[in-house]
Amino acid sequence: MTDTEGSTAGGPGEPACEERELRARVTEFVRERVMSREPLLDAGGPAAAAALRELQAAAKEAGLWALPLPVELGGQGLDLARYARIAEAEGASDHGPAALGSAPLLDATMLWRHGGDRVRALYPRRLTSGELRACYAMTDPETPGTDPYLTSTRAVEEADGSWTVSGRKWFTSHAAEADLVTVLARTDGQPGDRTGLSLLVVPTSAPGFRVVRELPVLGGAGQWEIEFDRVRVDADHLLGERGRALAIAGERLQLGRTLRCLRWLGQAQRAFDLMCARVNSRSGSRGPLGGHQLVQRHVFESLLALRTTRPLVHEAVAGISAGRDAHVEVGLAKVAAARTLQQVTDAAVQIHGAAGLGPDTPLPALYRSGRTARILDGPDELHITAVARRVLRGYDTKGTRDAGVT
Repeated sequence: MTDTEGSTAGGPGEPACEERELRARVTEFVRERVMSREPLLDAGGPAAAAALRELQAAAKEAGLWALPLPVELGGQGLDLARYARIAEAEGASDHGPAALGSAPLLDATMLWRHGGDRVRALYPRRLTSGELRACYAMTDPETPGTDPYLTSTRAVEEADGSWTVSGRKWFTSHAAEADLVTVLARTDGQPGDRTGLSLLVVPTSAPGFRVVRELPVLGGAGQWEIEFDRVRVDADHLLGERGRALAIAGERLQLGRTLRCLRWLGQAQRAFDLMCARVNSRSGSRGPLGGHQLVQRHVFESLLALRTTRPLVHEAVAGISAGRDAHVEVGLAKVAAARTLQQVTDAAVQIHGAAGLGPDTPLPALYRSGRTARILDGPDELHITAVARRVLRGYDTKGTRDAGVT
């Protein structure tokens, strides 16, 4: 039994039998069907796309498709609290969410909640079905992703109400395969102004859209730099109100960071399982590997990290599910989950020795995910300072704490 299977996954008592059975089915699908094809999927290209389509068809046939997507969009409607118990298993592979149809959750729900009638009619259901793929472009090159006010990509309103978008974005996940990109652009004011940012939905088939280059992250694929060269966008492809992009982006980021945390936990658990299997299967001239105290320390510290991080992540899930301000909970969870993935994977690599550096285990990819996790969706430093400031605002100079502060 793995640590995940033995946990209560965010609340007192075990999940309902039906939910445990669903989690077990997702675990088996990812372990048996997705993980075995990771080298092919990691390589990208037409063969990877074909393999992903096969996995998606299999997930639909197995009744595991689009579990957290709303029913009205063609999903199965699991709420976040219930999906969280499955997301770890699904996210144990980077390709699990795409194979099982949960990857469009952020894009489909954002377009559904904030798009006009035409956007809602054209895209969310097709994203849920897997017919279309979307990406999200927020950061300009050489501009800190933590300071969106410096965005210089610009959208100019034309006389007929349409928009002309010009600028570049980078570290845009899966942009090369996307049919749509939601882009953060300045519709008013100048870079640095704290107002005037809007979100527009741009079909990647539009003239003037170009994929500039791939940006390998520590050798891994999936990130891209893209360009908008006077791309015309229909007036009704503005999301929400003009100048209100950051309210929508904030909503997306809270959920997105929490989903990443759940998936990072799944990957950390995978690394932990690999480490324990290695410890139990290896012996040297001084006896079984598990008999060495320094090896036992790696196991202990890794288990401690997993067991202390998981409640933080599920506390963030509970806050978002209840509609509360969960900035503190999400910030704590994001830093803890990223650190845990890096720590546990590093320990697993150390236990494997040279084998942990080579192509015969998923540990190099997991380690890469762990290191990048501490920068993705805001670096550790951003969340540390943001959480500390929020907490300190709840205290007076005598140390009396406001009742609403955690």
